Amino acid sequence: MYFVHPQIKLNNLDKAILSLARSPDLEKLIQKLSFYFPRKQFIFTDMGRSAFKIIIEKLNLKNSEVLLPAYICDIFYPIFKRYNIRPVFLDIDLETFNIDTEEIEKKITSKSKAILICHTYGLLSDIQRIKEITNNRLLIIEDCAHSFGLQKNGIFAGNLGEAAFFSLYKFLPTLRGGLLVCPRDWQINLAETFFDFRDCLSFLNCFSIFALLFKIFGNRIAPKIPRKEKREWPSALNRVSLNLFQRFLENFEKSLKKRIELALYFQEELKKLGFQVQESKNNVFCYLSALIPGNLKSKRDCFVKTLRKYKIFCTRIWQTPIILNPRAQREYQINLNEFPNTVEAAKRIINFPLQNYYTEKEIKKMIFSIKKVIANL
Repeated sequence: MYFVHPQIKLNNLDKAILSLARSPDLEKLIQKLSFYFPRKQFIFTDMGRSAFKIIIEKLNLKNSEVLLPAYICDIFYPIFKRYNIRPVFLDIDLETFNIDTEEIEKKITSKSKAILICHTYGLLSDIQRIKEITNNRLLIIEDCAHSFGLQKNGIFAGNLGEAAFFSLYKFLPTLRGGLLVCPRDWQINLAETFFDFRDCLSFLNCFSIFALLFKIFGNRIAPKIPRKEKREWPSALNRVSLNLFQRFLENFEKSLKKRIELALYFQEELKKLGFQVQESKNNVFCYLSALIPGNLKSKRDCFVKTLRKYKIFCTRIWQTPIILNPRAQREYQINLNEFPNTVEAAKRIINFPLQNYYTEKEIKKMIFSIKKVIANL
């Protein structure tokens, strides 16, 4: 079975079990992270969005205007509401899924205070170009939820702006967790959190058999539950999630190298089938994301659901980005005609399974199944 979210293979079961019982070695972890963020401090939060809230408060962005990509998660909507932030949305480049930098000059105003840059799906945004366009007038916040380990010329994502936030559980099986990367003089105190029932379910979801059961039954239950923020105020990361993060981070560089090699091979095979992929040498492939061929756009959802019969569980992350949220549309009077690329991406996006422990043989098996589904469509 193939899943998009991080999985734990049975030969790593001992590492996972020990994480439930032991405490993380914070000194060792700080030393490891200092390699990525040498002149910053890093704070572990319960979620990535919690780290973003701290950034808003520390940079005094309440009641301000912030530029950001239209193609981004709609979880930002309630955060903007809470802090009375007016978002200014920018369309994307369909080749990278990142901000189309030409959009910035069209939308920036005298009231703009900051710009939220997302390294979408693990592909680096051109922040240097953005600084040139804005003449360094805007505070730069990096959304690195998809981009741990992403770097160019030896500088890692998270060091390129005033502050950055990461979502740990998107690239390692950590159950939950965010990482705030910020100036060393920021004073931050967070409430303690503990391993709970939600974490228990997340832990089980890291194993294929339970992930399959959750897919079967969760899809029936989840739509009935109103979507809301998991915690109202930023909190610290619990011990188990932090321990899992440290243990699976130990061989991260080696596993990332293998992941990139597999992703590039997977991409080439998808391109042969007409999929549109992110073209870049600087991509850590947090998600192996592609746009379904244009002639199959109306059958995207059918394609994804049919693949499940072959035990391939793709996702459609951001098929409903923030500008497609009905409440956001009313609140900000969004004209979708201004965002053709974002709307196109939302209709065609597919995120394929890619685990660090996959082999080329497994990629070939998935490609074989993808070809069969396309032929039947």
